[in-house]
Amino acid sequence: MRIAVCEDEAAQRQLLGGYVQEWADETQVRTDVAFFDSGESFLFAWEDDKAYDLVMLDIEMGKLSGIDLAIKIRHQDQTLPILFVTGYEEYMEYGYDVAALHYLVKPVKKDRLFAMLNRVWERRKPEEKVLLETDQGMVSIGRGKIWYAEAAGHQCLLCLEKDSLCLKCSIGTLEALLLGGQFVKCHRSYLVNLEHVAAVRRTEVVLDDGRQVPLSRYLYRQVNEAFVGFYRKSP
Repeated sequence: MRIAVCEDEAAQRQLLGGYVQEWADETQVRTDVAFFDSGESFLFAWEDDKAYDLVMLDIEMGKLSGIDLAIKIRHQDQTLPILFVTGYEEYMEYGYDVAALHYLVKPVKKDRLFAMLNRVWERRKPEEKVLLETDQGMVSIGRGKIWYAEAAGHQCLLCLEKDSLCLKCSIGTLEALLLGGQFVKCHRSYLVNLEHVAAVRRTEVVLDDGRQVPLSRYLYRQVNEAFVGFYRKSP
C-alpha cells in the first residue's frame, strides 16, 4: 500500500510514519510512505505520480490548507481516500464536502489510525458481490457499493453513493442476506454498511458523505459496539 503523509510539522510526520510502519509490521502489508511538508510540494509530486492508496492531510498548513488541497485532489480524483489530521474537532464538517475517509484529532491515537489503515486495506481486496432482484431485473452488486437500505412497503430502497435501486424484496429479506460482517440494523426500517459510517450518534448514524440514517434508541448500544468492533478487526 502506498501512503502520502502531508504534514508541515516534522515531529508529526515522524509520529505518523512510525505508526504506519508499526501497522505494516503487524499486518505484514508491504507499505511505502512518502512525506511532504506542504500542500504545494505534494501537488507538485502528485502531478507525475498519482498511484497512492491513501493521503493523510494536516488541515492547518501554510498557504495551502489541507481542506484546499483536498478540493484540488477531488477535482482530479473522486475516489482517492483522504484522511484528515487536525487539532480541532470543528473541522470535521469540512470533510463531508470532499468525501473524506475520516478525520483524526491530534494527538493521534495509534489504535484510531490503525483502524483507518485497516479500512483502506479492506477496500483494496476483491469485493464480494450479491445478486439482487430489481424492477429492471437481476443485478449483481458489490457489498461495498451499498451504503444503506431503507424499507419501502413490501419493497426496499438500496442506496448507493450517488444512485439508488428499488429492490423487489422486503427489508427483512435483505437483512437476512446482508446482515453480519459490515452490515448492521440501526432501525426497524434501515440497514447500514459500517464501511461507510463516519460517526454513530444517539439518534442517527452519520455516513462518510454527511448523509444521516435514523438510529433507534433501542439499537444504539448494539450499533455503536458493532461500529467500534468493525474498525478494531484485523485486515
